[in-house]
Amino acid sequence: MTSGPLQFQLEATSGRARAARMKTPHGEVTTPTFMPVGTHGALKAMTTEQARATGSQILLGNTYHLTLRPGEALVEKLGGLHAFMAWDGTLLTDSGGFQVFSLPKVEITDRGARFKNEFSGEGMEITPERSIEIQNRLGADIIMAFDECTPFPASEKQASQGVRRTLSWMERCMRAHERADDQALFAIVQGSTFQHLRASCAEALVAMDLPGYAIGGVSVGEGHELLCEVSSFTAPLLPEDKPRYLMGVGLPEDLLACVGHGIDMFDCVIPTRYARSATAFTSRGRIRLTNRRYRRDAYPIDASCDCYACASGMSRAYLHHLFAANEILSAILCSIHNVHFYQSLMRQARSAILEDRYDAFCEAFLAQYGAAGGGGEGANEREG
Repeated sequence: MTSGPLQFQLEATSGRARAARMKTPHGEVTTPTFMPVGTHGALKAMTTEQARATGSQILLGNTYHLTLRPGEALVEKLGGLHAFMAWDGTLLTDSGGFQVFSLPKVEITDRGARFKNEFSGEGMEITPERSIEIQNRLGADIIMAFDECTPFPASEKQASQGVRRTLSWMERCMRAHERADDQALFAIVQGSTFQHLRASCAEALVAMDLPGYAIGGVSVGEGHELLCEVSSFTAPLLPEDKPRYLMGVGLPEDLLACVGHGIDMFDCVIPTRYARSATAFTSRGRIRLTNRRYRRDAYPIDASCDCYACASGMSRAYLHHLFAANEILSAILCSIHNVHFYQSLMRQARSAILEDRYDAFCEAFLAQYGAAGGGGEGANEREG
């Protein structure tokens, strides 16, 4: 079991899939776990109480967006991010690296990244030290190192430079981290699709003995097959007794595949983003509630679901009407359902691992889910 601000205890394996318990200053998280994304300190169209009701145990906020608005000084003054967003469970903040490197005209050097504030137009800089300072002041339980997120596709030279900077910046993040007693700092493995670069990056980071490890540089357009290839190769290189986090993933079929590769933690905007465009996840695949076929459909979104929207008797016809009428309630109900679906999927996966039947569970789930074309639309997505 790991110690310090994060305790991680592996409970069972089924093949390479893992079930564990992770304790932080704000509670326990059972894995595998999915983290809904609250980029600005809020989930889209959901309250933290509604998130809790879906079974969510850990939420994610973003350093880049929160430093732009409202600023980490105000969040700190008002009691930290937990108090600010009224969430008493575990919180993780991303370093902002992905968002910064996605900006137009960003200038990346060994020092850090320079860019223009998207609201004021003023020049800004985020360095490893600045990213950690912001996250220390926000006060999340788990914070992420500032890394260079390599785009896809990338040349071996680009990926190698990204690994070099990521390792150098990791050392600077560790030196800058002033809350090691109550915040766990995770490292991020880069290297694009080059296995030897992933291996060298992982080896160097593991030697630094961090509380947890993430796999970054995925969900950037590489597709399901390469995503699985990267996670399958990289996960075994990381410590068995520490959490493994695959960043920005994804669709249900991605989650199940990567749990099978030994990943413990996931985050993605897909459940709430898709909900706002009327796409709902069900045990038989995705459905688009604005489709005219649902205009008179009396069934709930998913008859096998016990989320608030489904259990209260709200029909597909009602949701179809709400989306047609542009009612805010449409996004709220669909978001509740989608996040609940993801949490239910993780609970089912965990139970299957504990009972050593993970492969059989995946095969049965995907056979039913795929029969309705569950994987037919959408892609991996990171928050913008």
